[in-house]
Amino acid sequence: MSSSKTENTQRQNYFDHRREIDELTGVEVLETFEKFNQRDDVFCRALWDEGVSSQKVIDFYQGYYMPHAKARKSDGFSQRDYALRNAAWHVCNVLREQKEGRREGFHDHFTSHEEGWPEPYAFESAQQASDDIRKVSAFAGADLVGICAYDARWMYEGVYDGEGKSKPSGIPDDLPHVIVTGESMDKELTSTVPSALAGSATGMGYTNDCVTLLTITQYIRNLGYRAYATMNDSALAVPLAVQAGLGEGGRHSLLITEEYGARLRLGKIFTDMSLVHDAPKSFGVKEFCDVCNRCAKGCPPKAISFDPPSDKIFNRSNLKGVVKWTTDAEKCFRFWVNQNTDCSICIRVCPYNRDYTKWVNRVWQKLAGSRFRRFALWLDDRFHPRPREKSAGWWGN
Repeated sequence: MSSSKTENTQRQNYFDHRREIDELTGVEVLETFEKFNQRDDVFCRALWDEGVSSQKVIDFYQGYYMPHAKARKSDGFSQRDYALRNAAWHVCNVLREQKEGRREGFHDHFTSHEEGWPEPYAFESAQQASDDIRKVSAFAGADLVGICAYDARWMYEGVYDGEGKSKPSGIPDDLPHVIVTGESMDKELTSTVPSALAGSATGMGYTNDCVTLLTITQYIRNLGYRAYATMNDSALAVPLAVQAGLGEGGRHSLLITEEYGARLRLGKIFTDMSLVHDAPKSFGVKEFCDVCNRCAKGCPPKAISFDPPSDKIFNRSNLKGVVKWTTDAEKCFRFWVNQNTDCSICIRVCPYNRDYTKWVNRVWQKLAGSRFRRFALWLDDRFHPRPREKSAGWWGN
């Protein structure tokens, strides 16, 4: 077969896979689709875009390092609360900033690796390799793990270069597999949001994610394969997590999982290790979110839409050409800055935010995924309120 015919076959197989995976995930990608450039992410825009950036934003970012945190007397914003939040971020910050000109895990992939074995380990099958990855991932601290195919659509067009522009991600495009990991966030801490104390759950989620990703990636490299560990850098995490069978996208634009709801941080490893892909799952999230608006009602800056999924664009921080629920990132981030800490009220008030080790919550989830979803929503309103808990109570407990 000629090289041109081979290329045409590969191209056709690629588009066939895209259609197949979109049908399985329910994702509708339009002809107007454009790959997202990380430079336009609101957290990056806050560093270069005068429409988002301000001295208050600079103070907000500096507040994640003592003694710049601006403690106050309000519940959840004391020196003790900020002390724990910033401590929870500490290991992640050390790994992120160890190399000048790079912010690994956020704008750049991780490079904290030793040289691996020169020859690939010969597994009996791709299934054995996948089983090994699951075993090692659990050992390394991953609460969830899934595997999907590389999908160029969700790779960033460029990653933020720290100076208002973008640069290539540095991830090779010939790595056919993506391992997606999930790290759960502490439920009791999340109950105190909005507070600096609640930010400790986010920080510890990222720190655990760093350790887990670096461990798994070094294991793969030690076996003689290529692997690149990434967190918020390189690619959009939620579409890949959906393809890897970890969960479904919710009204608040976050991943909702059967095990933890939306209380999760995501990481990704790109590799050429031969692996078996997981199938996307559906347990009724889309249909439930269609009738539920708890996150939209609970969002103080009204950044979450009450409307059905659409390709509506609020600002340049939104993905173009995909029909989905979209959050107004500028409104969301502005609230973060005004509160002087990150916010996850939408996670706290989400009906899927439950302890699924309890049988009653597993039964509720079955109801939520059935034609009795409105009854499940009524039950949630009646018996499962999610008010903001006082941070003093968490410290007392």
